[in-house]
Amino acid sequence: MERRDKENYYLDIAETVSERSICLRRRYGAVIVRNDEIVSTGYNGAPRGRKNCRDLGKCTRDELGIPSGERYELCRSVHAEANAIISASRRDMLGGTLYLAGRNGKTNELLTDTTPCSMCRRLIINAGITKVVCRTGGEFTVTPVRDWVYGDDSITVLA
Repeated sequence: MERRDKENYYLDIAETVSERSICLRRRYGAVIVRNDEIVSTGYNGAPRGRKNCRDLGKCTRDELGIPSGERYELCRSVHAEANAIISASRRDMLGGTLYLAGRNGKTNELLTDTTPCSMCRRLIINAGITKVVCRTGGEFTVTPVRDWVYGDDSITVLA
């Protein structure tokens, strides 16, 4: 049997972490790694002590027909990346890599469009993480965080 490469090893762990998610729409898991050691993990879900969508039996964004990637302020969940960052100290994340994997909450299929949202990208930048690896179906993408710093298109100035 061939040994699993590091990217897929940590992405497999991120997938396992995503199994803790209680989101009805999409379940994500994140793992932050530095110097080949896991620093922290996170999954998307309601803030501690608050009711989650599974408990309520509904997703507000689904009820309103809001497309994926829009109107996150209406979502009850804290994103997996944010939860992983909250659970670690910045000094432990500096120079690290964040691994992210997600599955469809209804079909359990691997997501092919996994990437951090613009708010999570900002958190990742400030955390000092240098690379993000996302499972996109059976493949994965590797993004240097500096690309988000120098190619920032997340804020549009209205004229």
